Amino acid sequence: MILVDKVKIIPIADESLGVRSMTTFIETPDVRILLDAGVALAPLRYGRPPHPREFKALEEARKRIEEYAERADIVTISHYHLDHYTPPFKSIYTCTDQESFIKVYQDKLVLVKNFEENINVRQRLRAKALYRSIKDIVYKLIHVDGYSLNLGDTLIKFSKVYPHGPDGSKLGWILMVTIVNEGTKVLFAPDVQGPMSSSALKYILTERPEVLILGGPPTYLSGIKVAKELVERGLKSIALLSKVCKTLVLEHHLLRDLHWREQVFKYLEEEVGNLITASQILGRTENLLEARRAELYEEEPPDKEFLRWVRQHRKSKE
Repeated sequence: MILVDKVKIIPIADESLGVRSMTTFIETPDVRILLDAGVALAPLRYGRPPHPREFKALEEARKRIEEYAERADIVTISHYHLDHYTPPFKSIYTCTDQESFIKVYQDKLVLVKNFEENINVRQRLRAKALYRSIKDIVYKLIHVDGYSLNLGDTLIKFSKVYPHGPDGSKLGWILMVTIVNEGTKVLFAPDVQGPMSSSALKYILTERPEVLILGGPPTYLSGIKVAKELVERGLKSIALLSKVCKTLVLEHHLLRDLHWREQVFKYLEEEVGNLITASQILGRTENLLEARRAELYEEEPPDKEFLRWVRQHRKSKE
């Protein structure tokens, strides 16, 4: 946990904890907020399905999300990728079913990205399916693009939409959220990938948070699915932000690369001590299971029954 004055920040799930997620719990004297209550595994990486250890980490993350959802007054959704919200359907890759869905959202104030505007086709379909299931179980659901909410001495401020990665990204748009309590400012910036977008970077610099929870660039896709210059732009943004934020929590796409530290440190003018991960905050060993998937298959080969189980679920999904 990070405690900054009266603001508690608790990472719930993240790549450094073995899963795809940025779920974070923030508590002030006025309100308890669960940000992006979702978790997932990559169905394929290095041509292989998730290792048994990844499924175990997924199950543990799902339990933590449900536990902290019970404590939360507010649950947010920054965009409609499956590692950023809890879907109502059953899936081995998100460890979800109808019961899990209800545990996360029932009777909550749910603050979400608008699913009618600034959204790509796939996310719009997911969002509308989510709405059909969620509308009758929540306390209230509000589109919050550019919206602010005051609760006691706490301000919750959502950004306008910014690209998921670079400007013009086909992956759509996301919302950032700033939480301010008596001068303490925390900014949650999911899937900005560094950021790669100059407008997203300008927004974060203008907000100037004490604590920045930041989705880093996908260095593991550099030169493959993402242009090298875009990844470099994201890494340069991290270097710049490390100079203005007291604490910078690096998360998500960046930590799907075993060598992420070397990638980041190349762009730092000097060694800094304010770059941390979710696992460090919790006092745990960094556990980059997805990045280690090929290695895990070599060191701990799954049995035939497990592989058959994964194939069956993959076929049913297809």
